[in-house]
Formats: sequence, C-alpha cells, structure tokens
Amino acid sequence: MFPLRDNIPSRSPSYGMWLIIIANTLVFILQLTMTDRELLRFTHVFGMVPARVTDPGWAHWIGYSPNWTMTLVTHMFLHAGWLHYLLNMWMLWIFGDNVEDVMGTLRFVLFYLLCGMGAILAHLLFNLDSPVPVVGASGAIAGVMGAYLLLYPHARVVAFVPILFLPFFFEIPAVIFLGIWFLIQIVSGLFSLVFQGIGGGIAWWAHIGGFIMGMALVRIFQKRGACLHCTTLEQWFRDHSR
Repeated sequence: MFPLRDNIPSRSPSYGMWLIIIANTLVFILQLTMTDRELLRFTHVFGMVPARVTDPGWAHWIGYSPNWTMTLVTHMFLHAGWLHYLLNMWMLWIFGDNVEDVMGTLRFVLFYLLCGMGAILAHLLFNLDSPVPVVGASGAIAGVMGAYLLLYPHARVVAFVPILFLPFFFEIPAVIFLGIWFLIQIVSGLFSLVFQGIGGGIAWWAHIGGFIMGMALVRIFQKRGACLHCTTLEQWFRDHSR
C-alpha cells in the first residue's frame, strides 16, 4: 500500500515540516555532486555505524573520529538514493503537517529529532556489531506516523496498490493503514533477527523504535487544546466495536 493523501486539512502553515524537507533536500543535492569515493566517506562519517559506537578500538583502527554522537542526528539527513529520499519526504509531507498542527513549529522539530535519535538507538540495540552505516529519515518519520496514529485514528488515507501493473485506489482508516505498516515492520524486524543479513538493507528496528518513540512523546509535545480534529485511539476502538 502506498499512501497518496489523508483527509485531515492543515490548520496552519507547516514551517517545521518544510524546514526538515528543505534540509534533507539540500543534503541530498550535496550527495549527488559527490564522486562514489567521496559519497562513501561522507556516509561513513555522518551515517550511524553501530560498531563505531560499541567497539572504539576497531573504530580507531579503521580511522573513525572518536566523536560519534553527532551521527545520532546527522544520519537522518542522508539518503541512499532517489527512491529512499522521495519516499521519505512523501511520507513526511502526508503525515507531518497534521502532527505539527498540534505541536507548533519548534516543538515539532524537536519531537522529530528525538524520534530519529530513539529510532537509531533501537537499531543500534539490535545491530551492535554492524559495520554498515545507517542513513535516512525513515526512523524519525516513523515517529511522526506513530504520533499521527494516536492523534487521528479516525482519519482516512487514500492509498493505492498495483495489481497486475494497474493501480487500484481505495480509502482506508488511518488506524488500519498505520497498524498494518507497523505490523510489517515488526514481522520484518523479527525475520531479520532470525535470518541475519537478510533484510534488503532496511533498518526495520529503527522504524519500530521511531514509531514507538513517537507514540510515547506525542502527548508531551502536544499543546493543550490544540487538536481540534483529534480523537483518541481508545475512543476510535469503542466507536467501531459497537
């Protein structure tokens, strides 16, 4: 399922969301100007390499700087290619504006960064010895999706699924769309633990960690009385279980 739009209108300009999209775009343009060798070095310096954190001796031998803490933030502004970049920015554009509506710009940007850091720490926990750099905004965006789930479970998402090369369009409750998405991440994450090295290079546990982080932080960052379109997940389930 690929989401096209939701039915919750924005109530105010989404400056924070656009600031994040612009920052990601500028870094991606910079990446496009690099040679393969320069890009590899850039990715290893500013991406998160779990073994760099857990094995300082190895990291020193390889030549990494001892200061890896910046990569908790910098990794989420790098992308591995056009598809990676476009999919992440599209998902942020669909779900980010409504989450920013209830937080305000500064709170939303801080919330986003904390979700990204929580996501990469979850990935680190399950990939302690990995020498592969992790890049991308998907963990932070998963946090935005987790917040959206709690704020707007009653929303509806227009999505499509390609069937025999033809797009099939349909509308689905956001709680079901996001629930299915999260379930896929969990199943894929568990599968990657059982079959090490099989996962398509996707940081499943970063997605899981970011989603949970977003759900945990949303009420802290939500402004009182700011969510006119919101309901609660519990209320949604009560309404649909009658």
